[in-house]
Amino acid sequence: MPGAGISVGGPCPAPLLARAKINYALHVTGRRADGYHLLQSLVAFAEFGDQLSAERAAGTDHALTLTGPFAGALAADTGGDNPAGDNLVLRALAALARAFGTALPPLALTLDKRLPVASGIGGGSADAAAALRLGFAAMTGRAASESEMARLAEIAETLGADVPMCLTSKPALVSGTGTEVTPLPRFPGHAVLLANPGLPVATPQVFARLERRDNPPLSPLSDRDLASFDALVAWLEQTRNDLEAPALALAPPIADVLAALRVAPGTRLARMSGSGATCFALFAGIEEAEREARRLAAQHPGWWIQAAPVAAVA
Repeated sequence: MPGAGISVGGPCPAPLLARAKINYALHVTGRRADGYHLLQSLVAFAEFGDQLSAERAAGTDHALTLTGPFAGALAADTGGDNPAGDNLVLRALAALARAFGTALPPLALTLDKRLPVASGIGGGSADAAAALRLGFAAMTGRAASESEMARLAEIAETLGADVPMCLTSKPALVSGTGTEVTPLPRFPGHAVLLANPGLPVATPQVFARLERRDNPPLSPLSDRDLASFDALVAWLEQTRNDLEAPALALAPPIADVLAALRVAPGTRLARMSGSGATCFALFAGIEEAEREARRLAAQHPGWWIQAAPVAAVA
């Protein structure tokens, strides 16, 4: 539906938070003939992440400025004389314009990079999803409707397996190659403590080290399992992250992070997220998580550590 119902040139949209995506559980259940792995995962999103903002640009092209504690790492990861040139944010805007057959107004974008790069919490995917939403708002002057969000999800699939789930940044069960996303109708609020030993981990290398790719699927998730934080933790204790063992083989310091999180007072569950190296611990409340964040930061000044709420879904 190129250009359908689109009026270019709305007001500059408000900044968007690209929330950290956390794999509370991740089961690798198979691999297709084309090499893509089949997954089952429960994902949740922290109230913390990168921030993407935009202003109208004077020129004819989009411009992207990287700021924040991990701007340098992202620039190095992208490479080239124009390190932001191949950033997923700009690729998302280009894909959006192609899909709707309408040129976006030129934007001067700023990505405040607060999440570590290549760390298993979907930073790049969350940035791309935020760019799709921000670009649509810049193009139309409004947020996307439900049907338009479905169209954005189709575009998101072309940018990466994790991008569709980051569009809404709501707790969900994810299956297939990561693009089959089923939002959860309810989810208990709690807090999460994220910790990374300062090591990037390449996802393809982690998958390459998998010893088994036909692992058992997730246990069925019922409304009762989502009725309270205690019930959610009890269900999660039956699950696992199948990428944890190969990631530990590639980056042994992950084991130190897991050990520290598991003995932290108030921790209900500690595990690695995605393909690593970021690990997480679940807490009943944000005060406990923030207290342990301060304590761990004092003990491990080289680690990236962040506590954040995880919002409830009623």
